[in-house]
Amino acid sequence: MKFGVIIFPGSNCDHDAHWTIQQVAKQPATFLWHESHDLQNCDVIIVPGGFAFGDYLRTGAIAKFSPVMESVRKFAEGGGLVLGICNGFQILCESGLLPGALLRNVGLKYVCKPVHVRVENSETPFTQTCRNGEVLTIPIGHMEGNYFCDESTLAELKRGHRIIFRYTNAQGEITSEANPNGSLENIAGICNAGRNVLGMMPHPERSAEPELGCTDGFKIFESLVGAMATK
Repeated sequence: MKFGVIIFPGSNCDHDAHWTIQQVAKQPATFLWHESHDLQNCDVIIVPGGFAFGDYLRTGAIAKFSPVMESVRKFAEGGGLVLGICNGFQILCESGLLPGALLRNVGLKYVCKPVHVRVENSETPFTQTCRNGEVLTIPIGHMEGNYFCDESTLAELKRGHRIIFRYTNAQGEITSEANPNGSLENIAGICNAGRNVLGMMPHPERSAEPELGCTDGFKIFESLVGAMATK
């Protein structure tokens, strides 16, 4: 089992993700340069957070043209596991691997704080160690985390149980106060129809070990390791 973490110019959470995989999850990990088509026989691809290409034009708009993303698209089409975190989620949407878009936060302010997210679907490779309805505490740090899609796409996401995380309060209640960015229906993470591609705005690598004050985020990586072990 091998994880690959993509590095774009402007990525700043790549080493955090690599550390979590290698030092906490105890799995082999390698960095993948954005200009290369080679995924180095990785079993899981992480598209990390940061500001790929400085977020010029809009978040993810330039990164989607990187050679590595062409390989990631083919990898995903073949059933390969892809996790996009924060800026990675934005890149996956821009690349067409996930529907919808991430808009500017309501209030037009950068938001950086721990939030509560409720697991809406535990039957994915990314959430199989969680329970449906379980509330996780995971930090966010973004300016464009306001998820939006049209009505037909939203209906499709609901019909396919593809909304994986929603922002809630500590009791798991969906409220406007618990929504940090104005995201449609408090959506914090979605997957594709094949459930092998997940995009999420919260940073699980920032809450994956006790030294960080919370370990809830590790469940995402633990789930991936378990999913690969049973393949």
